Amino acid sequence: MSVDVEGKSLVDLLDMLEPAPAPDPVSMVPQTWGWVVLAVLVAGLIAFGVHAYLRHLRMNAYRREALIELAAAKDNPAKIAEILRRAALVAFPRSQVAGLHGDEWISFLTQTSDNMHFSDADTHTLTAAPYTTIPANPELTKLAQRWITSHKRERKT
Repeated sequence: MSVDVEGKSLVDLLDMLEPAPAPDPVSMVPQTWGWVVLAVLVAGLIAFGVHAYLRHLRMNAYRREALIELAAAKDNPAKIAEILRRAALVAFPRSQVAGLHGDEWISFLTQTSDNMHFSDADTHTLTAAPYTTIPANPELTKLAQRWITSHKRERKT
């Protein structure tokens, strides 16, 4: 296209210009498969992390509940013994825990915890508390808290 520019003013020439075409929009889709794979892997890792965290919360809900009940027990040995028994029944198979009493029960608590030792007084208090009135014992509460927070739960498949 030939334009005669002689005798035209600059304003006339500027009016003859056509506007530049708008560029094509830039796509936000990754240009290579590597970015797609990376995005899928990151999304999968995030989903797995959330799932593992929620599973951990569900699996340890009985511990939180037992600690709340223990705080409300006001150092009552009978209630402490009951809370320990119920926590053990949740964490371990009923057939393994339900029939235990006396020294077998204390041995079970010792074996399932990390480096816990029950003194003779604690042993007597825990085994006799459900059947007789025993004065409040703050040390027993601390011992029970330690067992509830530190025992190794048996993995159920």
